[in-house]
Amino acid sequence: MIGKYFSDKRNAWAFYDWANSVYPLVITTAIFPLFYERISSQSGSDKVIFIGHEFVNTALISYVGALGFLIVSLLVPILSGIADYSDSKKKFLSGFAYLGSLSCMGLYFFSMENLFIGLLFYLLALIGFWGSIVFYNAYLPLVAPPEEHDRLSARGYSMGYLGSSLLLIICLTLYLTGLMDVKVSFLLTGLWWMGFAQLTLRKLPEGKSKNESSKLILFKGFREINQVLRSLKVHLALRRFLMAFFIYSMGVQTVMLVAVYFGTKEIAWASDSEKTTGLIISVLIIQFIAIPGAHLMARLSGRFGNIATLMLANGMWVLLCLIALWIETPMQFYCTAAFVGFVMGGTQSMSRSTYSKLLPKTHDTASFFSFYDVAEKVGIVIGLFLFAFFEEWGDMRTSIVSLVTFFFCGLLLLFRMPKRSVLDAKN
Repeated sequence: MIGKYFSDKRNAWAFYDWANSVYPLVITTAIFPLFYERISSQSGSDKVIFIGHEFVNTALISYVGALGFLIVSLLVPILSGIADYSDSKKKFLSGFAYLGSLSCMGLYFFSMENLFIGLLFYLLALIGFWGSIVFYNAYLPLVAPPEEHDRLSARGYSMGYLGSSLLLIICLTLYLTGLMDVKVSFLLTGLWWMGFAQLTLRKLPEGKSKNESSKLILFKGFREINQVLRSLKVHLALRRFLMAFFIYSMGVQTVMLVAVYFGTKEIAWASDSEKTTGLIISVLIIQFIAIPGAHLMARLSGRFGNIATLMLANGMWVLLCLIALWIETPMQFYCTAAFVGFVMGGTQSMSRSTYSKLLPKTHDTASFFSFYDVAEKVGIVIGLFLFAFFEEWGDMRTSIVSLVTFFFCGLLLLFRMPKRSVLDAKN
């Protein structure tokens, strides 16, 4: 029965979310942030010394994240050009998956005494994860027709939420029962990602090489991105959607990367044990509510159109960020986490499928999706940098103002979408 399930390329494609989603949950959202905040505050201060400079501990990790996304945004055009030349999306997908999973395992050795090495593994894991995503996304138009993109994209995110939540529960249970050190969870994350990715890699289609000089290959991705930029002059709906996506994705990804750090510093927990348990519970709430959120957004898009659904999501994000300015108690944080989960799943899933359906007819999906991913990563660089900057200037609540601005501007830009594109985006 399992073999029959994975014989369908669509199911095999969606299952990669099950494999790789343990990274954003365990490493960027749940266990590693708690681990990092604890060991970097052992001196009684939230200041750390790195390469001769003093940083707020959570601002430092945001700066490292911004650097990682900057590197990814520079690498993606080169790698997508090579992948398109050899039609080897699968090879690059697997290469980045192995880099990310092995780097997760390397975080087992993270310590303040070896802070540079630890942050290097954190950086490489980030590059591995996001590098693999561009090739994973590029497969969507190749494994399913446009009318299935919304549901298949939502299925992928749902499987990711389920799989990563399962591993998080396993890690938390083993840690709370004293059966393993918290750092073993980083080893399990890498093994989970590497192991389950094999089921996807075995079923995705291979490609055939094209004859082209190596000199041309190196800059092929940048030339293709330039071609995408030129094509945007003709495709008004796609251009305006990308502008809106660039802005509001700054907010979405920043929320995902800093939510737990916000909870550690801005919420009045009764004790350290309540803080650890409470934050893990909050993360699980986000994960499980994101599943029906993604599917509900897909249903709403079928009734009202993708753009109208994304406008609703951005409006909800604005409200959510304004609420976050005032929350202080654990119960308020739990309720906010539920709100985050509901909107996050739908926003991510709907953005990917909307972009896919607005693409012009082409076999060169890697170029368009590399452009999509570069836009997203550059947005994250800006979002994380501004969040860290405002935190060092004031505090995390000050930084939330930047998030409100991102979502409000994204909402305004979605209003500028051509009316016909709203109808075209429907199932």
